[in-house]
Amino acid sequence: MKYFFILGNNPTLSVAELSAVFGLSDKKELPAENLIAGGGVLLLETNEEINARHLIKNLGGTIKIGLVHDESDISTADLLSKITPHLKPAAGKFNFGLSFYGRRKFYSRPLGMEIKKHLRGLGLSCRWVVSREKTLSSVVVEQNKLTAGGIEIVLVEKGGKILVGQTLAVQPFKELSFRDYGRPARDDRSGMLPPKLAQIMINLAQADKNNTILDPFCGSGTILSEAALMDYKNLLGADISKRAVEDTEKNMNWLKSKYPVPDIQYQLHNITALELSKIFESRSIDLIITEPYLGPQRGHFDVKETSRELTDLYSRALKEFAKILKPGGRIVMIWPVFHAARDSRHITPDIKDFRAINPLPESWRDNQIIELTGRDTIIYGRSGQKVWREIVILELV
Repeated sequence: MKYFFILGNNPTLSVAELSAVFGLSDKKELPAENLIAGGGVLLLETNEEINARHLIKNLGGTIKIGLVHDESDISTADLLSKITPHLKPAAGKFNFGLSFYGRRKFYSRPLGMEIKKHLRGLGLSCRWVVSREKTLSSVVVEQNKLTAGGIEIVLVEKGGKILVGQTLAVQPFKELSFRDYGRPARDDRSGMLPPKLAQIMINLAQADKNNTILDPFCGSGTILSEAALMDYKNLLGADISKRAVEDTEKNMNWLKSKYPVPDIQYQLHNITALELSKIFESRSIDLIITEPYLGPQRGHFDVKETSRELTDLYSRALKEFAKILKPGGRIVMIWPVFHAARDSRHITPDIKDFRAINPLPESWRDNQIIELTGRDTIIYGRSGQKVWREIVILELV
Protein backbone atom coordinates (compact mmCIF):
# COMPACT_ATOMS: atom_id res chain seq x y z
CA MET A 1 0.00 0.00 0.00
CA LYS A 2 1.18 3.50 -0.79
CA TYR A 3 0.25 6.38 1.50
CA PHE A 4 0.67 10.11 1.08
CA PHE A 5 1.38 12.60 3.85
CA ILE A 6 0.67 16.29 3.22
CA LEU A 7 3.35 18.22 5.10
CA GLY A 8 2.84 21.26 7.32
CA ASN A 9 4.19 24.82 7.05
CA ASN A 10 7.70 23.65 7.94
CA PRO A 11 8.21 20.68 5.59
CA THR A 12 11.68 19.86 6.96
CA LEU A 13 10.30 19.47 10.46
CA SER A 14 7.33 17.46 9.16
CA VAL A 15 9.64 15.08 7.29
CA ALA A 16 11.93 14.73 10.31
CA GLU A 17 8.95 13.76 12.46
CA LEU A 18 7.70 11.17 9.97
CA SER A 19 11.24 9.86 9.59
CA ALA A 20 11.41 9.30 13.34
CA VAL A 21 7.95 7.71 13.59
CA PHE A 22 8.55 5.26 10.73
CA GLY A 23 12.26 4.69 11.31
CA LEU A 24 13.16 6.05 7.87
CA SER A 25 16.64 7.20 8.88
CA ASP A 26 17.63 3.55 9.34
CA LYS A 27 16.76 2.69 5.72
CA LYS A 28 19.85 2.86 3.55
CA GLU A 29 18.18 3.13 0.16
CA LEU A 30 15.12 5.32 0.58
CA PRO A 31 14.01 6.76 -2.79
CA ALA A 32 14.60 10.50 -2.80
CA GLU A 33 11.71 10.92 -5.27
CA ASN A 34 9.29 9.88 -2.51
CA LEU A 35 9.72 13.39 -1.12
CA ILE A 36 7.93 15.63 -3.62
CA ALA A 37 9.16 19.19 -3.27
CA GLY A 38 6.62 20.77 -5.59
CA GLY A 39 3.66 19.68 -3.55
CA GLY A 40 5.02 19.29 -0.03
CA VAL A 41 4.14 15.59 -0.05
CA LEU A 42 5.85 12.51 1.39
CA LEU A 43 5.04 9.11 -0.12
CA LEU A 44 5.46 5.98 1.96
CA GLU A 45 4.99 2.36 0.88
CA THR A 46 4.29 -0.25 3.53
CA ASN A 47 2.92 -3.77 3.76
CA GLU A 48 1.05 -2.86 6.93
CA GLU A 49 -2.19 -0.91 6.98
CA ILE A 50 -1.91 2.49 8.65
CA ASN A 51 -4.65 3.61 11.00
CA ALA A 52 -4.66 7.16 9.67
CA ARG A 53 -7.30 8.54 12.04
CA HIS A 54 -5.33 7.38 15.07
CA LEU A 55 -1.89 8.25 13.73
CA ILE A 56 -2.67 11.83 12.72
CA LYS A 57 -3.75 12.67 16.27
CA ASN A 58 -0.10 12.14 17.30
CA LEU A 59 1.58 13.88 14.36
CA GLY A 60 2.07 17.59 14.88
CA GLY A 61 3.57 18.24 11.46
CA THR A 62 1.20 16.41 9.10
CA ILE A 63 -1.88 18.07 7.60
CA LYS A 64 -3.45 15.09 5.82
CA ILE A 65 -2.90 11.35 5.48
CA GLY A 66 -4.31 9.44 2.54
CA LEU A 67 -4.07 6.36 0.37
CA VAL A 68 -2.78 6.37 -3.21
CA HIS A 69 -5.13 4.33 -5.38
CA ASP A 70 -3.76 4.66 -8.90
CA GLU A 71 -1.64 6.54 -11.42
CA SER A 72 -2.91 8.58 -14.36
CA ASP A 73 -1.87 11.01 -17.05
CA ILE A 74 -3.12 14.60 -16.85
CA SER A 75 -6.09 14.18 -19.17
CA THR A 76 -9.57 14.59 -17.72
CA ALA A 77 -10.74 11.34 -19.30
CA ASP A 78 -7.94 9.25 -17.80
CA LEU A 79 -8.23 10.92 -14.39
CA LEU A 80 -11.98 10.29 -14.36
CA SER A 81 -11.50 6.62 -15.22
CA LYS A 82 -9.11 6.22 -12.26
CA ILE A 83 -11.32 8.19 -9.84
CA THR A 84 -14.79 6.78 -10.45
CA PRO A 85 -14.08 3.28 -9.04
CA HIS A 86 -13.45 4.93 -5.66
CA LEU A 87 -16.63 7.00 -5.56
CA LYS A 88 -18.80 4.93 -3.26
CA PRO A 89 -21.48 7.26 -1.96
CA ALA A 90 -23.99 6.14 0.65
CA ALA A 91 -27.63 7.14 0.52
CA GLY A 92 -28.36 10.86 0.65
CA LYS A 93 -26.32 13.79 -0.54
CA PHE A 94 -22.68 13.06 -1.37
CA ASN A 95 -19.96 15.70 -0.95
CA PHE A 96 -16.71 15.50 -2.87
CA GLY A 97 -13.68 17.76 -3.24
CA LEU A 98 -10.52 17.97 -5.33
CA SER A 99 -7.01 18.94 -4.23
CA PHE A 100 -3.98 19.13 -6.51
CA TYR A 101 -0.41 19.07 -5.16
CA GLY A 102 2.22 19.93 -7.75
CA ARG A 103 4.05 22.67 -9.65
CA ARG A 104 1.97 22.79 -12.81
CA LYS A 105 -1.22 24.74 -13.24
CA PHE A 106 -4.24 22.56 -12.79
CA TYR A 107 -7.79 23.53 -13.70
CA SER A 108 -10.15 21.45 -11.61
CA ARG A 109 -13.40 22.60 -13.19
CA PRO A 110 -13.49 20.16 -16.16
CA LEU A 111 -12.75 17.19 -13.91
CA GLY A 112 -15.13 18.34 -11.17
CA MET A 113 -17.97 18.77 -13.65
CA GLU A 114 -17.36 15.30 -15.09
CA ILE A 115 -17.45 13.77 -11.61
CA LYS A 116 -20.76 15.53 -10.90
CA LYS A 117 -22.11 14.29 -14.22
CA HIS A 118 -21.04 10.73 -13.38
CA LEU A 119 -22.68 10.81 -9.95
CA ARG A 120 -25.88 12.32 -11.23
CA GLY A 121 -25.96 9.65 -13.92
CA LEU A 122 -26.14 7.16 -11.08
CA GLY A 123 -29.16 9.03 -9.75
CA LEU A 124 -27.24 10.52 -6.82
CA SER A 125 -27.45 13.99 -5.33
CA CYS A 126 -23.99 15.49 -4.91
CA ARG A 127 -22.16 18.70 -4.02
CA TRP A 128 -18.72 19.69 -5.18
CA VAL A 129 -16.84 21.39 -2.33
CA VAL A 130 -14.56 24.06 -3.82
CA SER A 131 -11.94 26.49 -2.57
CA ARG A 132 -10.10 29.51 -3.96
CA GLU A 133 -6.89 27.53 -3.62
CA LYS A 134 -5.95 24.44 -5.60
CA THR A 135 -5.96 22.45 -2.37
CA LEU A 136 -8.64 22.13 0.28
CA SER A 137 -7.58 22.99 3.82
CA SER A 138 -8.02 20.50 6.65
CA VAL A 139 -10.73 22.82 8.00
CA VAL A 140 -12.73 22.63 4.75
CA VAL A 141 -12.29 18.86 4.55
CA GLU A 142 -13.44 18.37 8.13
CA GLN A 143 -16.36 20.80 8.04
CA ASN A 144 -17.73 19.24 4.87
CA LYS A 145 -17.24 15.68 6.18
CA LEU A 146 -15.15 14.64 3.20
CA THR A 147 -13.48 11.83 5.18
CA ALA A 148 -16.78 10.60 6.67
CA GLY A 149 -19.50 10.01 4.12
CA GLY A 150 -17.86 12.07 1.39
CA ILE A 151 -14.48 12.02 -0.35
CA GLU A 152 -11.53 14.32 -0.95
CA ILE A 153 -9.80 13.23 -4.14
CA VAL A 154 -6.11 14.11 -3.95
CA LEU A 155 -4.01 14.42 -7.08
CA VAL A 156 -0.23 14.48 -6.64
CA GLU A 157 2.10 15.40 -9.48
CA LYS A 158 5.06 13.03 -9.62
CA GLY A 159 7.29 13.31 -12.65
CA GLY A 160 5.10 13.26 -15.72
CA LYS A 161 2.29 11.36 -14.01
CA ILE A 162 -0.50 12.12 -11.56
CA LEU A 163 -1.02 9.95 -8.50
CA VAL A 164 -4.71 9.57 -7.66
CA GLY A 165 -5.50 9.21 -3.98
CA GLN A 166 -8.05 9.73 -1.26
CA THR A 167 -7.71 11.54 2.06
CA LEU A 168 -8.26 9.28 5.08
CA ALA A 169 -7.71 11.75 7.92
CA VAL A 170 -6.85 15.42 8.53
CA GLN A 171 -5.07 17.17 11.38
CA PRO A 172 -7.45 17.57 14.37
CA PHE A 173 -7.26 21.37 14.42
CA LYS A 174 -10.17 21.75 16.84
CA GLU A 175 -8.57 19.49 19.45
CA LEU A 176 -5.17 21.17 19.12
CA SER A 177 -6.75 24.60 19.56
CA PHE A 178 -8.79 23.38 22.53
CA ARG A 179 -5.68 22.05 24.29
CA ASP A 180 -3.82 25.26 23.56
CA TYR A 181 -6.42 27.90 24.41
CA GLY A 182 -8.96 25.95 26.45
CA ARG A 183 -6.73 24.75 29.28
CA PRO A 184 -7.20 26.48 32.64
CA ALA A 185 -3.62 27.72 33.14
CA ARG A 186 -1.99 29.60 30.29
CA ASP A 187 0.80 32.14 30.72
CA ASP A 188 1.37 34.48 27.77
CA ARG A 189 4.94 35.14 28.91
CA SER A 190 5.99 31.51 29.43
CA GLY A 191 4.76 28.08 28.51
CA MET A 192 3.72 29.18 24.98
CA LEU A 193 4.89 26.04 23.19
CA PRO A 194 2.20 24.99 20.66
CA PRO A 195 0.80 21.48 21.29
CA LYS A 196 1.61 20.36 17.75
CA LEU A 197 5.28 21.37 18.16
CA ALA A 198 5.35 19.46 21.46
CA GLN A 199 4.07 16.39 19.58
CA ILE A 200 6.81 16.77 16.98
CA MET A 201 9.51 17.04 19.66
CA ILE A 202 8.24 13.92 21.43
CA ASN A 203 8.25 11.99 18.16
CA LEU A 204 11.76 13.22 17.31
CA ALA A 205 12.97 11.67 20.56
CA GLN A 206 12.01 8.21 19.24
CA ALA A 207 10.92 7.20 22.71
CA ASP A 208 9.68 3.84 23.90
CA LYS A 209 6.33 4.08 25.67
CA ASN A 210 7.94 2.91 28.92
CA ASN A 211 10.80 5.41 28.81
CA THR A 212 11.08 8.06 31.50
CA ILE A 213 10.63 11.52 29.98
CA LEU A 214 11.72 14.66 31.82
CA ASP A 215 10.86 18.26 30.97
CA PRO A 216 13.12 20.37 33.24
CA PHE A 217 11.57 23.66 32.04
CA CYS A 218 7.98 22.45 32.12
CA GLY A 219 6.27 25.88 31.90
CA SER A 220 2.55 25.15 31.73
CA GLY A 221 3.03 21.45 31.02
CA THR A 222 2.45 21.28 27.27
CA ILE A 223 5.10 18.60 26.61
CA LEU A 224 3.94 16.48 29.56
CA SER A 225 0.30 16.83 28.51
CA GLU A 226 0.95 15.81 24.91
CA ALA A 227 3.17 12.92 26.01
CA ALA A 228 0.36 11.66 28.26
CA LEU A 229 -2.08 11.76 25.34
CA MET A 230 0.47 9.85 23.23
CA ASP A 231 0.42 7.08 25.86
CA TYR A 232 3.76 7.74 27.55
CA LYS A 233 3.37 6.68 31.17
CA ASN A 234 6.48 7.83 33.09
CA LEU A 235 6.59 11.60 33.05
CA LEU A 236 8.61 14.05 35.12
CA GLY A 237 8.46 17.82 35.16
CA ALA A 238 10.50 20.52 36.87
CA ASP A 239 10.67 24.29 36.81
CA ILE A 240 12.34 27.00 38.83
CA SER A 241 9.01 28.87 38.87
CA LYS A 242 6.51 27.79 41.52
CA ARG A 243 3.72 29.22 39.38
CA ALA A 244 4.83 27.09 36.42
CA VAL A 245 4.67 23.93 38.53
CA GLU A 246 1.23 24.90 39.79
CA ASP A 247 0.06 25.67 36.25
CA THR A 248 1.32 22.31 35.04
CA GLU A 249 -0.53 20.54 37.85
CA LYS A 250 -3.77 22.34 36.95
CA ASN A 251 -3.40 21.51 33.28
CA MET A 252 -2.58 17.86 33.89
CA ASN A 253 -5.65 17.48 36.12
CA TRP A 254 -7.74 19.24 33.47
CA LEU A 255 -6.37 16.90 30.83
CA LYS A 256 -7.40 13.84 32.85
CA SER A 257 -10.92 15.25 33.17
CA LYS A 258 -11.24 15.80 29.40
CA TYR A 259 -9.39 12.82 27.93
CA PRO A 260 -9.15 9.10 28.77
CA VAL A 261 -5.65 9.01 30.29
CA PRO A 262 -6.25 7.07 33.53
CA ASP A 263 -2.82 5.38 33.72
CA ILE A 264 -0.74 8.52 33.56
CA GLN A 265 2.06 8.70 36.12
CA TYR A 266 3.77 12.03 36.60
CA GLN A 267 5.77 13.91 39.21
CA LEU A 268 6.48 17.63 39.39
CA HIS A 269 9.32 19.40 41.15
CA ASN A 270 9.92 23.07 41.92
CA ILE A 271 13.66 23.16 41.25
CA THR A 272 16.11 24.82 38.87
CA ALA A 273 17.36 22.80 35.90
CA LEU A 274 20.88 23.48 37.16
CA GLU A 275 20.35 21.31 40.25
CA LEU A 276 18.49 18.30 38.83
CA SER A 277 21.13 15.85 40.06
CA LYS A 278 20.12 16.69 43.62
CA ILE A 279 16.76 14.95 43.19
CA PHE A 280 17.25 12.59 40.22
CA GLU A 281 19.63 9.66 40.43
CA SER A 282 22.59 9.33 38.09
CA ARG A 283 21.71 7.57 34.81
CA SER A 284 17.98 7.43 35.65
CA ILE A 285 16.39 9.45 32.82
CA ASP A 286 15.86 8.12 29.29
CA LEU A 287 14.85 11.32 27.54
CA ILE A 288 14.80 15.06 28.12
CA ILE A 289 12.36 17.01 25.96
CA THR A 290 12.12 20.68 26.71
CA GLU A 291 11.77 24.29 25.67
CA PRO A 292 13.75 26.44 28.13
CA TYR A 293 13.42 30.16 28.64
CA LEU A 294 14.06 31.71 25.20
CA GLY A 295 14.66 35.28 26.30
CA PRO A 296 12.37 38.32 26.03
CA GLN A 297 9.55 37.91 23.49
CA ARG A 298 8.47 41.55 23.37
CA GLY A 299 9.98 45.01 23.37
CA HIS A 300 13.58 46.07 22.88
CA PHE A 301 16.40 44.07 24.44
CA ASP A 302 20.13 43.63 24.00
CA VAL A 303 20.37 40.60 21.70
CA LYS A 304 24.11 40.17 22.22
CA GLU A 305 23.83 40.18 26.00
CA THR A 306 20.74 37.93 25.99
CA SER A 307 22.54 35.45 23.70
CA ARG A 308 25.53 35.38 26.03
CA GLU A 309 23.33 34.78 29.09
CA LEU A 310 21.32 31.99 27.45
CA THR A 311 24.43 30.31 26.05
CA ASP A 312 25.76 30.15 29.60
CA LEU A 313 22.43 28.93 31.04
CA TYR A 314 22.00 26.21 28.43
CA SER A 315 25.63 25.06 28.73
CA ARG A 316 25.25 24.64 32.47
CA ALA A 317 21.90 22.90 32.04
CA LEU A 318 23.35 20.46 29.49
CA LYS A 319 26.17 19.64 31.89
CA GLU A 320 23.54 18.81 34.52
CA PHE A 321 21.49 16.79 32.00
CA ALA A 322 24.57 14.64 31.29
CA LYS A 323 24.67 13.59 34.96
CA ILE A 324 21.16 12.13 35.03
CA LEU A 325 20.68 10.76 31.49
CA LYS A 326 21.20 7.10 30.77
CA PRO A 327 24.01 6.19 28.35
CA GLY A 328 22.73 6.93 24.85
CA GLY A 329 19.93 9.05 26.30
CA ARG A 330 18.53 11.73 24.06
CA ILE A 331 17.66 15.38 24.39
CA VAL A 332 15.21 17.19 22.12
CA MET A 333 15.58 20.83 23.01
CA ILE A 334 14.73 24.25 21.60
CA TRP A 335 17.32 27.00 21.35
CA PRO A 336 16.36 30.57 20.43
CA VAL A 337 17.28 32.27 17.17
CA PHE A 338 17.05 36.05 17.43
CA HIS A 339 15.82 37.70 14.25
CA ALA A 340 16.76 41.30 13.55
CA ALA A 341 16.05 43.36 10.44
CA ARG A 342 19.32 42.41 8.75
CA ASP A 343 20.74 39.60 10.81
CA SER A 344 19.99 36.48 12.86
CA ARG A 345 21.90 35.44 15.94
CA HIS A 346 22.18 31.81 17.07
CA ILE A 347 23.39 30.73 20.48
CA THR A 348 26.21 28.17 20.84
CA PRO A 349 25.93 26.15 24.07
CA ASP A 350 28.69 23.72 25.01
CA ILE A 351 27.64 20.20 23.91
CA LYS A 352 30.91 18.37 24.57
CA ASP A 353 29.10 15.52 26.37
CA PHE A 354 26.78 14.93 23.41
CA ARG A 355 26.69 14.34 19.69
CA ALA A 356 24.22 16.08 17.42
CA ILE A 357 21.70 13.86 15.63
CA ASN A 358 20.71 14.42 12.00
CA PRO A 359 16.95 13.67 11.99
CA LEU A 360 16.68 12.97 8.23
CA PRO A 361 17.66 10.18 5.85
CA GLU A 362 20.93 11.01 4.11
CA SER A 363 19.36 10.48 0.68
CA TRP A 364 16.98 13.38 1.32
CA ARG A 365 19.43 16.01 2.50
CA ASP A 366 19.79 17.61 -0.93
CA ASN A 367 16.06 17.69 -1.69
CA GLN A 368 14.75 21.20 -2.40
CA ILE A 369 12.22 20.87 0.39
CA ILE A 370 14.85 20.27 3.09
CA GLU A 371 16.37 23.17 5.06
CA LEU A 372 18.84 21.99 7.68
CA THR A 373 21.32 24.29 9.40
CA GLY A 374 25.04 23.61 9.27
CA ARG A 375 24.77 21.82 12.62
CA ASP A 376 21.94 19.48 11.52
CA THR A 377 19.19 21.40 13.30
CA ILE A 378 15.85 22.74 12.06
CA ILE A 379 14.59 26.31 12.38
CA TYR A 380 10.91 26.85 13.20
CA GLY A 381 9.27 30.27 13.11
CA ARG A 382 6.93 32.69 11.39
CA SER A 383 7.59 35.91 9.55
CA GLY A 384 7.56 38.85 11.95
CA GLN A 385 8.60 36.90 15.03
CA LYS A 386 11.59 38.30 16.92
CA VAL A 387 12.53 34.92 18.40
CA TRP A 388 12.47 31.78 16.29
CA ARG A 389 13.04 28.23 17.51
CA GLU A 390 15.96 25.97 16.65
CA ILE A 391 15.09 22.30 17.24
CA VAL A 392 18.18 20.45 18.44
CA ILE A 393 18.53 16.67 18.93
CA LEU A 394 21.45 15.47 21.06
CA GLU A 395 22.58 12.05 22.25
CA LEU A 396 24.76 11.40 25.30
CA VAL A 397 28.14 9.92 24.38
